[in-house]
Amino acid sequence: MDADDGFVGLNEQLCFAVYAAAHAFNAAYRPLLEPHGLTYPQFLVLLVLWEKDQRSMKELGGLLQLDSGTLTPLTKRLESAGFLRRQRARHDERQLLVELTEKGQALRPFVGEICKAMICALGGRDEPVLKLREQIVKVTEQLRSAPHLQAVE
Repeated sequence: MDADDGFVGLNEQLCFAVYAAAHAFNAAYRPLLEPHGLTYPQFLVLLVLWEKDQRSMKELGGLLQLDSGTLTPLTKRLESAGFLRRQRARHDERQLLVELTEKGQALRPFVGEICKAMICALGGRDEPVLKLREQIVKVTEQLRSAPHLQAVE
């Protein structure tokens, strides 16, 4: 191909670097979560509930950026494992609420251990990790408001 045709190879693509990093994060979390019978997506659900217990499925989906087709099986597996319970809201039967069980609450202190292990895996210092997180959040916001997406809406 012509060198001036605008082609950018896989290893020069930012999207591939982020994709590969996401897989690396998942792999790094796996040995920390498996002893507790959790997957990374299940851990994310629990994180949201540890911040504030008893949320609606709609609220959970919004915070985790997951659709109901992905979130429902996740919460059902967590319920089967005894980490949470799902029940209809008394004030509105259409609303499904999710709350932690004692078993789910008992894992909350474990978050600190995971954070320490991940900081260690990323060089052992908090500051660069926090800066990287800020940059990633900014990139995410910029992508969500990209002009070519606004034209689609």
